Amino acid sequence: MNRHELKTAFLQMDYSNVKESKQIIVRMGKSKFWPGYGDVEILREGPDGYSSFKTHQENPLEYAENLKEYRSDEYKLIIK
Repeated sequence: MNRHELKTAFLQMDYSNVKESKQIIVRMGKSKFWPGYGDVEILREGPDGYSSFKTHQENPLEYAENLKEYRSDEYKLIIK
């Protein structure tokens, strides 16, 4: 099986039975060179596919609270 066949098979997978999961993950940075910075990751998985977005921000909790996804009450907030 070559690379193209693998890609085609992966993109045609059936996601109709995947449980819906929506998360916002905030990881506080512990670097002495970047105090107050951290990562914010938004994950969504369900019958319509998988989506991921990650960013490095100053004041990551404040950034996460200002997201439209956070205000929708559908996403679970996880702080690490």
